[in-house]
Amino acid sequence: MDMHHQPRILVIDDENFYLDLLAETLSRDYQVSLAKNALAGLARANGRSRPDLILLDISMPGMDGYETLNELKKNPLTRDIPVIFLTARRSPEDELRGFELGAADYITKPISLPVLHARVRSQLTISRKRSALEELVRERTRELERTKDAIVFGMGEMAEARDQETGRHLLRCRAYVRLLAEQLSTLPEYRERLTPAVIDAFERAAPLHDIGKIAVPEAILRKPSPLDDDEWAVMRRHPEQGRRIIENAERAIGTTLFIQVARDIAWCHHEKWDGSGYPQGLCDEAIPLAARLMG
Repeated sequence: MDMHHQPRILVIDDENFYLDLLAETLSRDYQVSLAKNALAGLARANGRSRPDLILLDISMPGMDGYETLNELKKNPLTRDIPVIFLTARRSPEDELRGFELGAADYITKPISLPVLHARVRSQLTISRKRSALEELVRERTRELERTKDAIVFGMGEMAEARDQETGRHLLRCRAYVRLLAEQLSTLPEYRERLTPAVIDAFERAAPLHDIGKIAVPEAILRKPSPLDDDEWAVMRRHPEQGRRIIENAERAIGTTLFIQVARDIAWCHHEKWDGSGYPQGLCDEAIPLAARLMG
């Protein structure tokens, strides 16, 4: 088997006998690394070549196996690595504690090598299948997000098309909103507020800023000369129409971060910092942040 495709196994045990035994028996099929204590094992598990599976002794001086497993589970880089406990402890309570902490399996000493090989193969197979399933879920999620973006963009483009705008205008709006939000997120007062998820919602909702123009008569939208007072009054209602459209969707499917942001943008993107905007005459930070960026 090609060494580059061999699964990596980390053995953490303070007994030289078991380190030598496991290294000899497992190295025929796997890449094996060894650690004589918990700290060395945690360093190897968190290294550049992280293991695919960890064999972990429970009774070790200093940090024991339970504490080591707890540290592995707290670390995002190592929490998904399956861990098989190797121990001379045979009580049901010890075994139960191991499983409650997140151990994948539990093998008692003295070790039966055929059983060890079977358990290792089984856990590696489960881990590979779980990884494949997680990747499939991620890909399906990406497809769903792309579909949602296409629908949102299409709705925005439909509204803009009535106003002689183009899809490139919507793309620019999305790009500008993201750039402004990302720059703002570098400031201490906005760092916690503008998380990646919030910035994504700002960007995705931006094309819906003028969705309310669907309700504006075409004669007003396409009028080549300046609007009179009555026509301008109709035009100024499009933010309220946009809010109403999005709130109707919200009642139908429930609220989400995306819908909340889209409603703020559609309703408030013509508000001005000095209070001279419309439809509510909001000023300063009373204007929702997403709408301020869109404006």
